[in-house]
Amino acid sequence: MGLVGYYRRFISNFAAISAPLTDLTKGSKSNKVEWGEAQEIAFKTLKSRLASAPILKLPDLSKCFILCTDASDIGIGAILMQEDGERFPICYASRKLQPREVKYSTIEKECLALVWAVEKFHVYLYGVEFLLETGSQPLTYMTCTKIKNNRVLRWALSLQPYSFVIKAVKGSENHGADFLSRCPE
Repeated sequence: MGLVGYYRRFISNFAAISAPLTDLTKGSKSNKVEWGEAQEIAFKTLKSRLASAPILKLPDLSKCFILCTDASDIGIGAILMQEDGERFPICYASRKLQPREVKYSTIEKECLALVWAVEKFHVYLYGVEFLLETGSQPLTYMTCTKIKNNRVLRWALSLQPYSFVIKAVKGSENHGADFLSRCPE
């Protein structure tokens, strides 16, 4: 899983596909590993995805980046994209929420997804203006209003070095990041 995990950002829905395999790594070393049909399917799917041409493209630094984020009750997800006639992905990212993060309010989870994604793709986003799309309408105001939630305030402050325009999108328009947040690693 280590080598395949290195290429996770190039495989859409990596977390959901690899779940039967990563579940085998949980528990003690003395536990017997049971390789079943689900693990075989996951293995073959990952092998196929690694061997096929990726749908990802290399970034064009002369074009604007688009970062789409979303949060669910179990995870957060993000897709870094660009547009050349139509949108195409540069990288994918998702992760499960930590036990303490599961208790966050919806707006805190959405803000966490946003901040985590910006930090994850820092190398692409720092020093350039980008479009940040989120499923949370209230977060569109986080750069221009007084924030009363200390956690969200800290996260908003951590985004100050970046230059972005934030836009709320409906879940139906944000299906990639929405899906990644519901099927995290």
